[in-house]
Amino acid sequence: MKNKILKINKKKPNWIKLRIPIFNEIKNIKKKLRKNYLHTVCEESSCPNIIKCFNENTATIMILGNKCTRKCPFCDVLYGNPKNINYYEPFDIIKLIIKLNINYIVITSVNRDDLYEGGANHFSKCIGAIKRLYNNIKIEILVPDFRGKIDIAIKILSKNKPNVFNHNIETIKNFYLKVKPGGNYLNSLNLLKKYKNFCPSVKTKSGLMVGLGETDKQIINVMKDIKKNQVEIITIGQYISPSEFHLPIKRWIKPNKFYYYAKKGYILGFNYIASGPLIRSSYKAKNQIYGKKI
Repeated sequence: MKNKILKINKKKPNWIKLRIPIFNEIKNIKKKLRKNYLHTVCEESSCPNIIKCFNENTATIMILGNKCTRKCPFCDVLYGNPKNINYYEPFDIIKLIIKLNINYIVITSVNRDDLYEGGANHFSKCIGAIKRLYNNIKIEILVPDFRGKIDIAIKILSKNKPNVFNHNIETIKNFYLKVKPGGNYLNSLNLLKKYKNFCPSVKTKSGLMVGLGETDKQIINVMKDIKKNQVEIITIGQYISPSEFHLPIKRWIKPNKFYYYAKKGYILGFNYIASGPLIRSSYKAKNQIYGKKI
C-alpha cells in the first residue's frame, strides 16, 4: 500500500502543468535576493509557481531566517536552530523593492517559537520601514500561529498595520496532529478573529491545501469555520508532496472540484476566493486584494 501511495505521489495528472525553468529568468532574481541577504518562501518551500512569479518580478520574502523551529511533514522549509535576527532586514527589503520595482509585497516567516513574541516585532519593523518610505506600496503579511503568544503578537502587529493579514489554516481539524504538529486548529482560527477585531480596516486571509485525504464535506466545514472567524479572502490549492519523505498525496483534486469549492465559498460570504490546482497563498496576491481574476 505504501508503494502504491508513492507511485500516485509521483505521477502528476495532466492538469498539473509546471513550466520548465529557464535558467536566466530566475538567476537574475536570485542574484538580487542573495545580494540583499534575503530569502523567499518560493525557494525554501519548493513552490510550483516560482518560475512564473520570479519572471513577473514578484516574490514572497521570508524574514527571520530560513530555518524553522518546527518540522511539519508537508513543508520543505529547513528545520533547525534559527540564527540571530538580521536587524538590517527591513532595509534589505527596501533595497530589493527599489531594484525590482515592487508595488505589492508579501512578507512571511518561519516559525520562531524561540522568540518571546514569536517574531511579531520584526514583522512590525519591516512594515514600518516600508511605509515610511513607500506609503503607496501594499503590504501583505503571512504570519505563523504565534503559539502561546497571540495576544502580545497582535498588539505589536496592530501598531504598524499591513493591508492584508494572512494566516493559513492549511488543513482540517482532524489532521492537525499529523500535518501541523505543534499547531492548534482553534488557536489559528482565534488568531485571525482576534486580529480582525483589533484592526477591522485590515483585510484578513487564510489558505487551505487539499488532497491529504480529507473529504469534500470536511473541506467545506473548514471553510465555514474560517468564514465564521471573520476572514474575507481564502485560497485553496492542491497539496503537492516535495519528496517521498514528506506526507504523501492521497487524492488529486480535479479542476472542476476547485470550481465547486469556490462556488461554495462565495455562498458562504467570502469576498474573494482563489481556488485551483496550483494556487498557493501568495500566488498573484495583488490580484486577490483587488478581487481580480487570477
